[in-house]
Amino acid sequence: MLKVENISVNYGAIKALQNVSFQINQGEIVALIGANGAGKTTILNTISNIVPSVAGKISYMDREITKLPPHEIVKLGISQVPEGRRVFAKMSVLENLEMGAYTRNDNEVGSDMEKIFQRFPRLNERKKQAAKTLSGGEQQMLAMGRALMSRPKLLLLDEPSMGLAPMLVEQIFQIIQEINAGGTTILLVEQNANMALSIAHRAYVLETGEVVLQGDAKELASNPEVRKAYLGE
Repeated sequence: MLKVENISVNYGAIKALQNVSFQINQGEIVALIGANGAGKTTILNTISNIVPSVAGKISYMDREITKLPPHEIVKLGISQVPEGRRVFAKMSVLENLEMGAYTRNDNEVGSDMEKIFQRFPRLNERKKQAAKTLSGGEQQMLAMGRALMSRPKLLLLDEPSMGLAPMLVEQIFQIIQEINAGGTTILLVEQNANMALSIAHRAYVLETGEVVLQGDAKELASNPEVRKAYLGE
């Protein structure tokens, strides 16, 4: 579904990504794990072309998207939930969700909104409230709902558990699994490697802008190096 080939990204003199390659198959949850600054968020931003690459190629459904503008990438079926939620603070919950459908011109936006409210009942209760008045967990739900309003085939999730209480983290990860079971492929960037590997099918480990390990998520979770470096053992 998505193929990333030898992508390199620089921030000035800093090499953020160096010849990164990986792929995602339809229907999978693929996790990217690694320490802070390893390049995980940069990968998502490069797929969305928010951050341009200096070398390499990205293909989605056998079509090259490396140089496409971000809104065209959304139209093709790739949507990103950014790190830190990035909800539109002064807009209502309803307006935030409507913004998620900005690339669409069909008549089913309303029915999709209802599906979002069924998945996230808390958002329905607060739909007229300004997004900035929501709790961290509610804002995360809003950011995910907003991304789902574009009807993505591939959802890029950046640190969905950041700053959330453990009980909420479990709830968010359960929702991620439900979204995947509904047919959406997911690329998950997550600092909580334990949780990420527990729901992912496959995973890639990043260190200083390079892929150093890859494989079945359960196998990586039992790998002594991974356990020592990322699972707190």
